[in-house]
Amino acid sequence: MEMKINAVGFSASSQLEDFVQKKLSKLDKYHDGIIGVDVTLKLEKDDHLENKVVEVTVNVKGQDIFAKKNAKKFEEAVDELYDVLKRQLVKNKEKEREC
Repeated sequence: MEMKINAVGFSASSQLEDFVQKKLSKLDKYHDGIIGVDVTLKLEKDDHLENKVVEVTVNVKGQDIFAKKNAKKFEEAVDELYDVLKRQLVKNKEKEREC
């Protein structure tokens, strides 16, 4: 599985990139057809606290699975996205089995 991490408007630390890589690489357990993962990290110019945005696109055979999350910290957003993507991948695999 190929993973691309793209930081928009800032440079991500190696610790943050490592965290994202380790967390999202576990998605392989839930679907064996994952081709790649594109992660975009953004800082919104809002005054509210949840200005860290993480967008993840998981490329699966035949379609893409997308999720987006705002949080106070990038790590929080990635943790929440992991659970959302896990559910979507499991659902997608069940649909494939039914066909």
